[in-house]
Parts: sequence; structure tokens; C-alpha cells
Amino acid sequence: MNFPVLQNDLILRAARGQPTERAPVWVMRQAGRYLPEFRKMREKHGFFDICQTPELACEITLQPIRRFPLDAAIIFSDILVVPQALGMVVEMRPGEGPVFPEPLNMPDDLDKLCSKDSVEKLQYVFDALTLTRHKLEGKVPLLGFTGAPWTLMSYMIEGKGSKTQAKAKKWLYQHPEASQKLLQMITNLNVDYLVGQVKAGAQMLQVFESHGEFLTQELFDKFSLPYLTAIVEQVKGKLKADGIPEVPMTVFAKGAHFALEQLARTGYDVIGLDWTMNPESSRARVGNNVTLQGNLDPCALYAPKEELAEKVAKMALAFGSHRWIANLGHGIYPDVDPDHMEAFVEAVQKFSVKK
Repeated sequence: MNFPVLQNDLILRAARGQPTERAPVWVMRQAGRYLPEFRKMREKHGFFDICQTPELACEITLQPIRRFPLDAAIIFSDILVVPQALGMVVEMRPGEGPVFPEPLNMPDDLDKLCSKDSVEKLQYVFDALTLTRHKLEGKVPLLGFTGAPWTLMSYMIEGKGSKTQAKAKKWLYQHPEASQKLLQMITNLNVDYLVGQVKAGAQMLQVFESHGEFLTQELFDKFSLPYLTAIVEQVKGKLKADGIPEVPMTVFAKGAHFALEQLARTGYDVIGLDWTMNPESSRARVGNNVTLQGNLDPCALYAPKEELAEKVAKMALAFGSHRWIANLGHGIYPDVDPDHMEAFVEAVQKFSVKK
């Protein structure tokens, strides 16, 4: 598609284990509610209207790139566009977040889902990626993403956010075969969706297993890990078969402390750590053949800038100078002062320089 020449490939080199002069830095949810320019746009447009309008999604993706010296852009979208593509209605309600008016209640409800032509329904994401890749003018790489099958399944059954995921976990215990059928359906769509994102211009991919913390080791091994593994293997396999250069892939399994060694063997290039994970022990567990991403406590951005800089310096020392992508340990919160986001980025750039 004759995309502009990439000027900053720092994050791609870090993901592949190649030499870098410092750690690349980006932030999950960096395009979002903490930015006044985003809130201004939300006054005029609904959340999913923005996701489904390539020009608007592109504009919001670019907002933090204009403000901060970040090393990556991530396309503005939402993991719940995948359930939408399967035929489910998702509403973004003020003060409540995403809500499914008709969640899945019983295995028979799977018959209501439509996987035929589901990836075509996500063409607006592909269009947004292509437009944004051009608008970035090669300044930084563009990241694509999707939600992991278990995380998406839990939303589809719970119908909204949950502190226990009890309804979704009830399926795992009472309806394991139906659960696996649903997880496979989501996996199949995710594979085609991620391949399509790369073809549209994404230069790196992230899979968000945001609800990994709700699973026991046994449940994770049965209902999460096989599908995470299938995604990375099949995406890379399909890209290779189509003659498309492989892109780095990241898995972020929030709260899945117990699975680090297993995740390191899946084939993902990067493993994201949440803010409760120790960088040094995590490195010892995964070895030196994968890159780690993370993992400052998002609430640390509330600290005075001097204290924030000290925390970043400590984090940089813990991760070391090789195979590290600096990030928060989860998404940035909506009430964070953008000046503190800038201070975080600048501190990473200062303290991660290789000597």
C-alpha cells in the first residue's frame, strides 16, 4: 500500500530481541479519556460510532502521538467489536461501561451467534488502520490488537463488567464443551481479524487476556492457554503462507502469574506483565528469548513528578536494558493528568538509555 518509510523502529527491535539504544515506551489506553481532546470528541460522538468511523478512530489514535514522544501508536478500537461481529449487541452506557442487553445464558444461545462473514463486519477497523498508517507518516509503528477468547467469552456471558466472573466461570464448570465451542469460535475470528489487521497496516499485535486473573491454573490451562497458543501459531502461519513478513506479537495475561513459563513457550515475542509482577523474577522464569513489557502501577502516575521519576528509574533498573518495552501494568486511568503521562514517558527515555 506504499506506506511511508518507518523512522522509529525501536519497539519492533525490542520485541525481536535486537539491540536498542533505550527502551521503547507506549501506554495501554494511551488514546482515551484522560486526554481533553478525546473528551471533547466524545461530546459529539458515541464510543462505538468513533470505533466504526475510520476518520474518527484515526484522529483519536494520533492524539497522544502529537502530545508525547511515544514509540508506538495503537489503533483506537475496543476488544468488544469482536462479539459485535458475531452478532451480539454491545452498548457503551455512561457510568456503567459496556453492556450486553442480551448476554449468553445457556449453551443453546450459541446458535444465535453468526460466525459467517464476521471478519468482513470488522472492515472499519482495517480501514482505520490503513488510514492511520498513512497519517502517521512513518513517525512510529502502528499496533493492532484483539481480546483473548476467554476474556471475550466472559463479557459475552456476564453481560457487563464483573468482580467475580462467576457466571462465565459457571459455564467452564457446568458446560465445558459449550465453553470450548464458544472459545474456538472466538479464536477462529480472532485469527482472521489479526491477519487482516496486519494486511491493513498493523506492524505489531497485542492479545489482551484481561481476565486471566479470574482463572485457576487448571482452568487457565484448559480454557485460555490453548486458544492463546492457537492464535499466535495460526496468525504467524497464515502470514507466512500469504508471503507477508511476520510481525511481533504480544500477549498480556493480567493476573496470570502462574502461567509465565507456559506463555514464554507459546511463540509470542513479548509477554506483558501487570503491575503486581516482579520484573527480575519474571525474567528469571521466562528466560532471555522473549521480551517483557510493563509494568508500572497505573496509580503511580498520581504521584508527584519527582517521585514518579524515581519509580521509573527503579523499574528500568529491575528490567535491565535488553528486551524490555516500557509500559504501565494496565491501562492508564481516565483521571490521570496528561502532564504526568508526559513525565512518565520522559523518565523512561532518560533512565533506560544504555550505557
